[in-house]
Amino acid sequence: MTAIGVLPAQELRALIETGVIAGSPAILPDQIQPASLDLRLGTVAYRVRASFLAGHGRSVAARIAEFEMHRIDLTEGAVLEKGCVYVIPLMEHLALPRGITAVANAKSSTGRLDLLTRTITDGGVEFDRIAEGYAGPLYAEVCPRSFSVLARAGQRLNQIRFRRGQAVLSDADLATLHAQEPLVDGAAVISEGLGFSVDLRPETGDLLGYRAKPHTGVIDLAKIGHYPAAEFWEEVRSREGRIILDPGAFYILVSREAVTIPPDYAAEMAPYLAMVGEFRVHYAGFFDPGFGHSAAGGAGSRGVLEVRCHEAPFVLEHGQVVGRLVYERMSARPETLYGAGIASNYQGQGLKLAKHFRS
Repeated sequence: MTAIGVLPAQELRALIETGVIAGSPAILPDQIQPASLDLRLGTVAYRVRASFLAGHGRSVAARIAEFEMHRIDLTEGAVLEKGCVYVIPLMEHLALPRGITAVANAKSSTGRLDLLTRTITDGGVEFDRIAEGYAGPLYAEVCPRSFSVLARAGQRLNQIRFRRGQAVLSDADLATLHAQEPLVDGAAVISEGLGFSVDLRPETGDLLGYRAKPHTGVIDLAKIGHYPAAEFWEEVRSREGRIILDPGAFYILVSREAVTIPPDYAAEMAPYLAMVGEFRVHYAGFFDPGFGHSAAGGAGSRGVLEVRCHEAPFVLEHGQVVGRLVYERMSARPETLYGAGIASNYQGQGLKLAKHFRS
């Protein structure tokens, strides 16, 4: 019997060899991560009037024709402007068999730039969710919200994870796993996933996070460790164990707990219940097998929180639960774990901005 769960790198390679996952140009070996595949931007971006889903029986290309304002050549690079919506055909396409579904998400660095990136498909009625049997192209909807960015064809803003069946851990199974191999340091808050809280420690007045500045220059996505953080971010400090979130502002904070993803599991960050406050924790991407795990070079890794306040100012306090990790079983252990020799940027992390910035 074929094992259910999230498909590891070795199964992704098999799907590529059989044409279930394909690309033009061909998929590169380093696109394959322990439990996901990086997706590449195509050569053209369509500036559209508004975000959209294709809807049943309709193609994304037809909707682009309906909402297009102008198109931009990404071959040599072009600026995607803050506050605008773009739809970009991706280089990858799928021919999913029955029994295999897919879910997409922004890569960690994409989320930390407040670069809203979602995957849409022909006939799609949800963002980032791809049903079994889907055969067709993939598109990225990209909306820079804090910073304008210079993007090029071939760059990777989002990623896709494939599943066979459903293997989300129940609260009881998650509690058992935590008892066998602690997933956080200290007591676990388990309710529809593993809860985590914000670190706004009151005793030191040290750096607690960052708030995006409203008027900055363009960020070239190809430049790593290039931009002085102070030109794009204000430091967040407090001796009171709380901060007041400003409506419309974007913050980078960090979880109080150090998180571990064991090798036979994967996880996805999800927002906490909407009724806890006037903010949400942005979808920050997937947590791969081995994240924070000692065998992969980690000793527990903090979760970076990408927080956006909504309609009213909101007091966020130290230890407040703000998000959760939904754990899933892998169908098999990946050949390579996160951080284990694959140049992972955020293994063993604490509070950390996107890889484009330097102190």
